[in-house]
Amino acid sequence: MTKVDTSKLSWDEWDELQNPPPAVTDFDRVVESAISRRGFLGGVLAFGSAAAALGTFGNLASSTSAQAQEAASRFPFKPIAATTDNTIHVPEGYSWKPVAKWGQPLFSTASDIDPVKGVSLENSDKVFGENTDGMELFVVGSHQLIAVNHEYVNNETNLPHREKGMPANLDEVKILQHMQGVTVMEVAEGKDGWQIVVDSPFNRRIHHNTPMKLSGPAAGSELVKTKTDANGIDCLGTFNNCGAGRTPWGTYLTCEENFNGYFGSTDAAFKMPDDYKRYGIAAETRYGYELFDERFDVSKHPNEPRRAGYVVEIDPSNASSTPIKRTALGRIKHENAAVVIARDGRVVVYMGDDERGEFLYKYISNGIYVPGGDTSKLLDEGTLYVAKFTDDGNGEWVALTPESTGMKMDEICVFTRQAASKVGATTMDRPEWVAINPVAIEAYCALTNNSRRGEMKDGKLRTNGGGDAMPLNAANSREKNEYGQIVRWYPENDDHADAKFKWDLFCMAGNPDVHKDAYAGSSNINSGNMFNSPDGMMFDSTGLLWIQTDGEDSNDGQYAGQGNNQMLAGDPVTGRIERFLTAPKGAEVTGQTWSADKRTHFVGIQHPDAPFPDGEGKLPRSALVAVKRDDNAMIG
Repeated sequence: MTKVDTSKLSWDEWDELQNPPPAVTDFDRVVESAISRRGFLGGVLAFGSAAAALGTFGNLASSTSAQAQEAASRFPFKPIAATTDNTIHVPEGYSWKPVAKWGQPLFSTASDIDPVKGVSLENSDKVFGENTDGMELFVVGSHQLIAVNHEYVNNETNLPHREKGMPANLDEVKILQHMQGVTVMEVAEGKDGWQIVVDSPFNRRIHHNTPMKLSGPAAGSELVKTKTDANGIDCLGTFNNCGAGRTPWGTYLTCEENFNGYFGSTDAAFKMPDDYKRYGIAAETRYGYELFDERFDVSKHPNEPRRAGYVVEIDPSNASSTPIKRTALGRIKHENAAVVIARDGRVVVYMGDDERGEFLYKYISNGIYVPGGDTSKLLDEGTLYVAKFTDDGNGEWVALTPESTGMKMDEICVFTRQAASKVGATTMDRPEWVAINPVAIEAYCALTNNSRRGEMKDGKLRTNGGGDAMPLNAANSREKNEYGQIVRWYPENDDHADAKFKWDLFCMAGNPDVHKDAYAGSSNINSGNMFNSPDGMMFDSTGLLWIQTDGEDSNDGQYAGQGNNQMLAGDPVTGRIERFLTAPKGAEVTGQTWSADKRTHFVGIQHPDAPFPDGEGKLPRSALVAVKRDDNAMIG
């Protein structure tokens, strides 16, 4: 067992500590050829890797005066400067208020969080969870419901009386388990702004002990059967819920990301199965569940971790419904699930696997979506694909099938990373949120960062956890990429179900005040809008891309001038990007959605270091906030 204090490590640092990635030899690194492609309306040149490597970025294409005026109208706000303080900032003419805070009651039988004692076991499944992430708003009759993820917990603030917040008994384990997962809650706007509708029949907490069902090709497989579930169908809990998505039929998709940190072994002699390493499952955990809750002890239940890492479908309109883990969408560290309907009516789901050097995926259903029809098999019966990017701006989706991988279908669904490696997918710089443009046939993926890209150690090139090399390539063109970029692709034949695509880079984040080379960023990055580590992304109904960051907020060194994490708006037509919101110190901006009338933009603030949002002397609390225009005009 390591003696390193793991309580404050990022998930990337945790994974590398537990399972240092292997290295490969005899790999020649090259700077790839430039790529560029005109935007979908011909308004912008994308920024290619060789141009970036040489620091010679392309310029935005010239526009007519009318086009310039139209572009300016796309941003109905005055951009704001970077900030470094302990609160939220929005543009002049806009205001924000908290809607829900960690520990806030969803039911009148619960009480607000105690700053000294934390959350009680009795209240832990009746209050708003910690560390908000992906979210979606649903309209059910006259009710507006928000489903929102709670990615993880800060142990010390939930169990403040324990050293480093480590639980000492099963009750304390349950408190941590209950404070994660998903909240479904009704919200309503009144004279004091948006608030939780306490005791709404729609209100619900879904957590690590909520009964669920496995469906799809892995359901019933020997790989997911356990002592307590001999059929491999009935499981408990959803874990490390990161990004999200929604289906056209009105259900919520919550995505399990860093599930590996919850499973460990109490038996030092237990030999970990070979597949554990690729997913970062090790003897030590971040929460100590395995010490008091046998389900998380892999020496006793080795298949239990294989029941986590999926996209989980939830019906927000029915608080008694059973969530379903859709194994056909693969088992990876899911960031989000972006759903679109193909030209022939089939359902397409794009997904990123958020770890250095992992892959970008697409699922296509066999069946066709018919409004009001049977949707029960659309996310169970279909084909999973993984992306290959070529350096000439082309790409293809490679099907993960028994024929292409040499694996059985249940193995592909449980060991998806291994299947993708077998077909030679392109290693990416942490593919996170995918966003699909509602007014153009294109999609975007935030490649957050990859400090190991192109890195040499002991004369060998670093790899991902499965041994796949991470050389420079056109889509991931910078060594030790601390800033990240956003890749964009255009399906062939204007059809998201097509196996081919063209691609370019919408932007490369960077710092032009510090660097004059590739790390300055693309030409649409400047002193007034620079940022690092794009993470969450979502389009509004007008086709503006809202970009949220989860990066370094030291405001020093290579990050000087970038301030705290932030949310920006990007115009796909012109490439223009402007800063709209800045977060409190230490916080990530993650998760967003809009009210039914588009007059409120809901935004998530995760893990603030500052006493936010209640002010000095109060606990830092992750929160969901509502941003509105002061004139109550539409905001998205």
